[in-house]
Amino acid sequence: MKKAKKKKTFKEMLEMYLQIKGLDIIIQLENGIEIQLDKNRQLIDDMIITTINGKKEKKIPISKITAVDLYAA
Repeated sequence: MKKAKKKKTFKEMLEMYLQIKGLDIIIQLENGIEIQLDKNRQLIDDMIITTINGKKEKKIPISKITAVDLYAA
């Protein structure tokens, strides 16, 4: 008998994609704002930590994300 595969949660899939530095990731928030994530990004607890314009650190709660676009760089 085959074992049923565990479905990955949104958080698990997002964490996997965030670790791939060759991907350009653009997220859309509930309020319609789109943010392109820097290559230096990580997921800590339920927050994406990234830098904006190479200077300012930004924390984005994953609960505010409505869509994620991935592009191979």
